Amino acid sequence: MHDHHDTSERLASYADVLAGELPDTWTSTYLAPDAKDDLVDLPDRIWDLDLVAASLAEHPLRQAAVLSRPDGAQLVLVDRHDERDGFLMAAVAPCALPDEAYRSVPEPNGIALGDDPFLSAEQIAGDLLARYDAALAQVRHNALEYVQPSQPDRVVLTWQPDGSVATAPADDRAGTVLAAHGFIHDPHTGIYRLEGNDTQTQARALRAIGPQLDTLGIGTALQHPASRPAPTSGPASAPPAPAGARTPSARTR
Repeated sequence: MHDHHDTSERLASYADVLAGELPDTWTSTYLAPDAKDDLVDLPDRIWDLDLVAASLAEHPLRQAAVLSRPDGAQLVLVDRHDERDGFLMAAVAPCALPDEAYRSVPEPNGIALGDDPFLSAEQIAGDLLARYDAALAQVRHNALEYVQPSQPDRVVLTWQPDGSVATAPADDRAGTVLAAHGFIHDPHTGIYRLEGNDTQTQARALRAIGPQLDTLGIGTALQHPASRPAPTSGPASAPPAPAGARTPSARTR
């Protein structure tokens, strides 16, 4: 127990130093072993098909630290299971963006860090963070192609090929209603996305938001992307690996 406590303290402290040394403003959140739901869900969002994915395939997450930036960007720090001191760090893919936005965008694969967090912060800023910001900019640009524009008095919800529904409301009041019913927000693009993994839950949310938005004088419309044909028996293109498939291929967008 003592060794585990030391390891936990070291990872959390290391992440705190990184958050203070990286460019811009970052906050660090430590996920302890008892944060089981977060630790189970996090690997599906790790944007890596190389070093970190290989490590997670052999060593399920027992703890982690998530570094977050106000624009929604996130990095994750995990244990390094080899003879070297230090940790592994990877980018986290925004969960608010449609899967189609990730196609043809190279993964900003993670990196191995030594035991000096100050040197590691320089390494992250000059390597991983630069690649992550470039990939983020590309997927956020792509995402807007799959979301029909809304108006102040009308929220347009757009079906995505992966079964989710996305919208970019023009009114903060609408965003509050959407978030209250399970839509995940990307603050950089303004996109709200409702996953389609559970179609019954999705349908209940879509039914619930209509009357609530209507009381605010905001109408709703549900559409398919203008640039793509409406799906009939299935998506217009092959969907990505399901989020529940906890393998490195799940991050292939």
